[in-house]
Amino acid sequence: MKKGLVLLYIALPLLFSQCSVNKQISQAKTLGDCRYTISSADSIYLAGIDVRQLRSLSDINPVQYPRLATGLLTRNVPLDARITIDITNPTNKLAGINQLEYRILLAGQELFNGFLNQRIEVLPGGGRTRVPVRLNTNAYQLITDSKTRDAFTQLVKNLSGGAGTQPSKLTIKIKPTLDLLGKQVNYPGYITIDQDVTNKMLLGN
Repeated sequence: MKKGLVLLYIALPLLFSQCSVNKQISQAKTLGDCRYTISSADSIYLAGIDVRQLRSLSDINPVQYPRLATGLLTRNVPLDARITIDITNPTNKLAGINQLEYRILLAGQELFNGFLNQRIEVLPGGGRTRVPVRLNTNAYQLITDSKTRDAFTQLVKNLSGGAGTQPSKLTIKIKPTLDLLGKQVNYPGYITIDQDVTNKMLLGN
């Protein structure tokens, strides 16, 4: 009898832990079935310059934008932005995760990457959650590389409200982090979202 109780005390934490793991995996998988949209982008600065002041990167006036010109010379052009992602859950299951790694790509090249350490939860049946994400990177390679320069110029035009622009296609890759017995383990593979960014997106909101 005592041996049975000892085994039960040992087994219970393992059972609860397994239930917790299964719950996390289920919620993370449901997160992959959600719909994602970039609802807004604001506070976007290129080398300290509000991108709404820029209309083209092809003819940069070093007198008007000395920090940007200096950044190109030193190969350090900081790009800072804040975007808001809306997550909608059309399923009948709760979607959620405590932490996640993200990557944002433009024309197949990584634009931003980072780690979001906060609980994200989206209720079933059409529930929606809004997640603000702060981004920063060195945009020098994007501006100077022939493979990404045109796409990046187009993105700046869209974010600055330029007329006659084509949508910029961003790819967002999300990798949730699971808590397994006190250890952080990455979810296998990425949840991938393709998103068009247009000049109709509200800036400064």
